[in-house]
Amino acid sequence: MHHYLRIFTQRNAAVLLLLGFASGLPLALTSGTLQAWMTVENVDLKTIGFFSLVGQAYVFKFLWSPLMDRYTPPFLGRRRGWLLVTQLLLLVGIVAMGFMQPAHNLTLLAALAVLVAFLSASQDIVFDAWKTDVLPPEERGSGAAITVLGYRLAMLISGGLALWLADRFLGWQATYWLMALMMVPGLIATLLAQEPAASVRTPHSLRQAVVEPLQDFFQRNNAWLLITLIVLYKLGDAFAAALTTTFLIRGVGFDAGDVGLVNKTLGLLATIIGALWGGVLMQRLSLFRALMLFGLLQALSNFGYWLLAVTDKQLWSMASAVFVENLCGGMGTAAFVALLMTLCNKSFSATQFALLSALSAVGRVYVGPAAGWLVGLWGWPTFYAFTVLVSLPGLFLLWISRHTLDRMQQTGTFTPRLAGQQSYRWTLRLFISGAVLLAFCLIVLALEAANLWQPVQMLPRLFEIGMVLTLAGVICGSLLDYLALRKER
Repeated sequence: MHHYLRIFTQRNAAVLLLLGFASGLPLALTSGTLQAWMTVENVDLKTIGFFSLVGQAYVFKFLWSPLMDRYTPPFLGRRRGWLLVTQLLLLVGIVAMGFMQPAHNLTLLAALAVLVAFLSASQDIVFDAWKTDVLPPEERGSGAAITVLGYRLAMLISGGLALWLADRFLGWQATYWLMALMMVPGLIATLLAQEPAASVRTPHSLRQAVVEPLQDFFQRNNAWLLITLIVLYKLGDAFAAALTTTFLIRGVGFDAGDVGLVNKTLGLLATIIGALWGGVLMQRLSLFRALMLFGLLQALSNFGYWLLAVTDKQLWSMASAVFVENLCGGMGTAAFVALLMTLCNKSFSATQFALLSALSAVGRVYVGPAAGWLVGLWGWPTFYAFTVLVSLPGLFLLWISRHTLDRMQQTGTFTPRLAGQQSYRWTLRLFISGAVLLAFCLIVLALEAANLWQPVQMLPRLFEIGMVLTLAGVICGSLLDYLALRKER
């Protein structure tokens, strides 16, 4: 066992922990903690709801990620230089938020919150690229686990602990200044970190930084299968988590206080343990085997909620279901982050990781409305049985892609696609057309919400067409990949 735990005592482990902490710290300060501050200051509900849009920076961070692949600051190198810049600006931004008063400086506070969220998302881009470039394949699972530990601890401190300190001891302004001070360990970690090897080819123009990461990925063998796998791998987990709190309170009948205590403490602890244990196991498992094993555990852990729905209410049974589901989810997260790192070319790791992580968030972001509709249609027991079944397509795609993943992990290179170039070209055009149409619809919706654009009657139809074109591109590409695999064998 000592052999497998040795990685957690190496230099990179401490740096990953501190950088993961710095990555997670600003999130609550622009979301839950900020909402609590505005609520205490009697800001109206509509304004508080509007502030939730600040978090969109984390969704669309891939839009400016090519800049961090293309340009290198004049100090510390391409990765550490950008880390230091974003962290220093974050420290200043959080301190500035502490000088504000929501009741009197709401517009300026909103601008600072947007800036801090943008800088935090930018720090995430560079941190993900740095760990992708630095960690060898055998350390990616444990590296992801340590990152999750730091990230979750930071969210606990800037969320629950910050609220308690602001309410009981320090007040809101001093609490924000204290949170800014907690960015200092991340700055120290950046200075101690090693810069990735300079032998990797880097983009020489902004056009290269935008176009070449896409060309590099889509010219690989099985690229479409891998994209579909990324979207589907944690889909069952996303469905199960979408309405967990509502299910435990309304569906089973537990008190809100009990649910909050179990979810926030036991659930967090289980996620950390799961991520760390998953990282340890991945030191002796191949990437494919870890993804398959942890994916099966993720799927089966949802049966705990099904049992809660069909049995009598017991506090121990709720605690057990929450612990097991979060434990298996944490293990799956460690393997999944290692998969994303494996799929990135080090020349464009900032852009490719940002794009792949955005794709992985599709299920988590958009399953909420579908989950509510399915619960109303089927009821809670059938819904949670469905969350197990919806995990299976991702595991099937994983099985199909096993040889590709093993080759990537062993050689560190990607097999180029040689056959069917014309068909793939039309598939990519179909996908890009749908994505552009969806982006246009989202921009128009944002402008309409800000009263900067007149309502467009055709917008729902355009959105539907964009969804159809995007899904058709993914399905056609995956089918071409599957046929190519069969032909190859």
